[in-house]
Amino acid sequence: MKKKHEEEAPENSERWTLTYLDMITLLFVLFVVLYSMANVDMQKFKNLSTSMSMAFGSGGKNMISSASSSGSGMQNTSFINVRDNNQFKSMVKLVKEYASKQGITKKLDAKITERGLVVNMQDSLLFQSGSAELSAKAQEILDRLGDIILATKRQIRVEGHTDNMPIHTARYQSNWQLSTDRATNVIIYWLTKRPEQAENLSAAGYGQFKPVASNDTPEGRTLNR
Repeated sequence: MKKKHEEEAPENSERWTLTYLDMITLLFVLFVVLYSMANVDMQKFKNLSTSMSMAFGSGGKNMISSASSSGSGMQNTSFINVRDNNQFKSMVKLVKEYASKQGITKKLDAKITERGLVVNMQDSLLFQSGSAELSAKAQEILDRLGDIILATKRQIRVEGHTDNMPIHTARYQSNWQLSTDRATNVIIYWLTKRPEQAENLSAAGYGQFKPVASNDTPEGRTLNR
């Protein structure tokens, strides 16, 4: 007979660190990010590296490396395994080829970072100014991107971003609301095409609070929306 007060094993609250290898994120300005290891807490990894180094000597000193920019436009991908990296490279090529054929290379791009595959789209490819309604052209673009990234069956996150110019319309009182609706509408559109992907898709809106460029210039604001 089990003891009356037998304690259950605590659930592992850090379990997410083991599953991020299968995560994809779609970001808006529009960004699409296909994660290998997304948002990894690098300080925890550094602390782990230090602890292992102290325990095992200098042989453990370089077991965990920093995922910093290499200066070539490609981030350090030491956390991405060979299989993932090869798949990401293939997808980068497909996205770039599509952008080139459509003449939109300045508005649609893809790269590999420590987070995985990142696809960046400017809002004008998908939406009218101040609107979250997908244009006819947006549907064509999302269909092609869906063919490229949804087939991987990874977790996909769509994130909306804007510049810092205030918005006050009948529908939207803040950039945060606009960016959230835009991200959500991309997810909804993809689900009409691939409903079986529902558990793999999520959306978030950050408004002007996570810019990819300075909002002090027109060029920077363009990159942020």
